[in-house]
Amino acid sequence: MASPHYPEGTVRALLQSDLVTEATRAALLPRLDTVPYTPQFFDDNTFELLRAVAARIYPQPERTEPIELAPVVDKRLAEGDSDGWRYDAMPPDREAYRLGLGGINQAAQALFQQPFVALSEAQQDQVIGTVANGTAPGENWQQLPIDRFFEELLAELTEAYYSHPLAQEEIGYVGMADVPGWQRIEPNQLEDREPKPVN
Repeated sequence: MASPHYPEGTVRALLQSDLVTEATRAALLPRLDTVPYTPQFFDDNTFELLRAVAARIYPQPERTEPIELAPVVDKRLAEGDSDGWRYDAMPPDREAYRLGLGGINQAAQALFQQPFVALSEAQQDQVIGTVANGTAPGENWQQLPIDRFFEELLAELTEAYYSHPLAQEEIGYVGMADVPGWQRIEPNQLEDREPKPVN
């Protein structure tokens, strides 16, 4: 069964309303900015590698301008932010990303004799598949737990995608309307601010 489609512009309109606090609006509106991003942490080649990896993990063929996920990771690493914990087998985030992205390129070279960004989408998917199932070749994986890296990468890209207003619009999420006043809390009861799926 196809997932429901919500009216285009729902979240963007809600963000401009008095149902969203200024702090939340200030956090979400910049995510709609489409100004080209200049990497702050990664060099240009590594940033393009991250963009290519993110595009295969979160392909967005229906969008004329895909939600960019690599800038979220690059900016966080440049600022030294973290979620305050890491697996004890994992190095610090900056080193983990350098090793992990390098390992993805090593796997691409071993499997297809080309860097990841030069591969077809089908070949890129095969490389990502070997990383996801823990069988990717490459010496970097001797220094970095492949399963933990992929778990962290997938979690961060997922968080980046679904914290974007366009992705929230896609799934009908309006939880950013954080001004008090939610009254209908029983199952299948919608507030007026909540969009109804379009058939």
